[in-house]
Amino acid sequence: MIPAPLLDPRQAALDYHEQPIPGKTATAISKPTATAYDLALAYSPGVAEPVRAIAANPDDAYRYTNKGNLVAVISDGSAILGLGNLGALASKPVMEGKVLLFKKFANIDAVDLEVETQVPSEFIDTVRRLGASFGGINLEDISAPRCFEIEQALIEAMDIPVFHDDQHGTAIIIAAGLVNALKIQEKELSKIRLVLVGAGAAGTATLNLLLEMGLNRDQLRVVDKVGVLHTDLVGLPPHHAAVAADTTDRTLDDALCGADAFIGLSAPNLLSAEMLASMAARPVVFALANPDPEIRPELAHTVRDDLIMATGRSDYPNQVNNVLAFPFIFRGTLDCRASRITPNMKIACVDALAALAREPVPASVLAVYGLDRLEFGHQYILPKPFDPRLIERLPAAVAAAAEKDGVARIAYRPYLQPVTQ
Repeated sequence: MIPAPLLDPRQAALDYHEQPIPGKTATAISKPTATAYDLALAYSPGVAEPVRAIAANPDDAYRYTNKGNLVAVISDGSAILGLGNLGALASKPVMEGKVLLFKKFANIDAVDLEVETQVPSEFIDTVRRLGASFGGINLEDISAPRCFEIEQALIEAMDIPVFHDDQHGTAIIIAAGLVNALKIQEKELSKIRLVLVGAGAAGTATLNLLLEMGLNRDQLRVVDKVGVLHTDLVGLPPHHAAVAADTTDRTLDDALCGADAFIGLSAPNLLSAEMLASMAARPVVFALANPDPEIRPELAHTVRDDLIMATGRSDYPNQVNNVLAFPFIFRGTLDCRASRITPNMKIACVDALAALAREPVPASVLAVYGLDRLEFGHQYILPKPFDPRLIERLPAAVAAAAEKDGVARIAYRPYLQPVTQ
């Protein structure tokens, strides 16, 4: 067999998805099926008993079906990774990948659904009608600004949690990494000057979360295609107008002069060496454009030796990776049967993630990544995805916040995988 690094990356990816059977997911059976009696219980006539029970008490669906451990991963294909609007069908490999990650990291069963419409009202109506089937809805790869309308409408219409991961999963990881980076740099969120480039779905959610956590709005500068978003601009969409600053700054160069932190969710190579040099002492740079960041770490570190930097890539330290959040926030949400995901639940996830990175790293994690040591510091501000403590800590923290906010409908109980026979 050819060693993986020697394979053509494109062909390796296609082979992975095609062989030995097409796709990345399949259906598992969780109950005995070895005898005629088993089948009579599974279907007719035995299945009539849970049907009657659920008709009499809808909450019994959580007792007798997989609803409580089933999430729908749903997209219209309007913003597929960094590839753009390629349509619902083309989004299916990504949605299957999300299903795989739910199962791998949080033992959550998931189903991918690709909806062939890009009319928000049609999408909303389709998803709303599917609510009885699932314990939660994970929206994915839906472009801004339609994603804001879609998510809010579904949150209001459904009694199960609805979560657009491109918005809130990204925001949670950025916030956790930023909390730790600022701690190392001896700065406070409430006092920093922050510049964010790219006020789309992820950028808007990140700003909203950081403002909830204490970011000073007056110290915020948001840059989009028109330059710095400022109060003299007219005709801004609502999510841009909400973060427009009363400032004379007009360009990214202006905004970055003296800034403590930069978050990029935009395009390659937007952050020049000169801009980075103009930032305040001990800066934090999250260059998250994929696959090519706003500034390459190799260049950034030659400009500033007091820098903490993160990217979206796995081949650099401090990867901002959504898999650190969405499986575990859904796990906690499902396990207390929360009706929605509140800001406090997101902040609880942020706090638990940030705290975990400050603890000693288990030997099992070092072995997975082929490392001799890994300690909290400039090169390690976020836990690794294979850290077994994530599933222990994050769901419990999320569920505790849900209970405090009054959206938990049962006492938190960690999910146990049923035995397959």
